[in-house]
Amino acid sequence: MSEFFKQLAIQRWDDHRYYHHSRINQTLHLISALSFLCAYVMLFKDPAIAGLIGWLVSMTTRQSGHFFFEPLGYDEVNQATNEYKEAIKVGYNLRRKVILITIWAASPLLLILDPTLFGLFTPDANLYEFIRHTGLIWLAIGIGGLIFRTIHLFYLKGVMSGLVWMTKILTDPFHDVLLYHKAPLALLRGELIENRLAHHKAE
Repeated sequence: MSEFFKQLAIQRWDDHRYYHHSRINQTLHLISALSFLCAYVMLFKDPAIAGLIGWLVSMTTRQSGHFFFEPLGYDEVNQATNEYKEAIKVGYNLRRKVILITIWAASPLLLILDPTLFGLFTPDANLYEFIRHTGLIWLAIGIGGLIFRTIHLFYLKGVMSGLVWMTKILTDPFHDVLLYHKAPLALLRGELIENRLAHHKAE
């Protein structure tokens, strides 16, 4: 177990130092983390609502931070190009995220083509039922995306790496609250990019 937690710490640190320089991105991750925690609670009460929260709030804020606010140029602190960081990304890099988001965005079309979704649902009686069924589909896509990448990592990097990544993803909401709770205050001070280079040189 000690090796498991060591690898978990490494994946968490690499994720932070490589992909979360922007204070806006960090703030959006804080919002995402808090809404994911709400989705976790709703998962036991109303899975459809959990799916809607998870994608419409949590994933939207989280991925917007990566796509629109995170610097994609040369990383001076880590001495790494964006191409290198995308290549070594353990989880979903930007290209894989585009594929996943495309599947998510297109999935409601399945209900339009077949309101029963191959017999899984009763046909939608109104818009409310359509939205709830969409939430359940999105929940399934989220779980499926997690399982798919975990199994993929089993083959690429070994079972340990896959299980560590899955654990990291599931616990990221708790960890991100601890890690980025000060990011909004930094933004209010006008700090758009975390000044890691100065801190790195001071060490």
